[in-house]
Amino acid sequence: MAYFKAHVFCCTNERPPGHERGCCKEKGAEKLRNYMKSRIKELGIEGVRINNSGCLDRCELGPTLVIYPEGVWYTYASTADVEEIIERHLKKGERVDRLLLTDEQKELREEQKIGRPAKTAVC
Repeated sequence: MAYFKAHVFCCTNERPPGHERGCCKEKGAEKLRNYMKSRIKELGIEGVRINNSGCLDRCELGPTLVIYPEGVWYTYASTADVEEIIERHLKKGERVDRLLLTDEQKELREEQKIGRPAKTAVC
């Protein structure tokens, strides 16, 4: 039996300013991770651990997180996204399809592009 029902690793990696791949931290990952951790405690959800992670190697699509033991990857950009992941995935065991990070994905979701400079580097 697993020690945690769900273990969430939130990338909070930081790269130097102007790095061609960007980083999750510059996209608000640390604040979103802290929000998720506080909401899990506030809601009294047991068996779920929220951790910082180093680079998950999806920098261009961040912030990113992965939930184990399922190995489900998400890209998220707001507290509303975090709330949906908590409610649907962590509480109900459902996938949040609109936030799933796929192996083939190469660009941010449309709602993540608002207010961000156009991507110029291809990795």
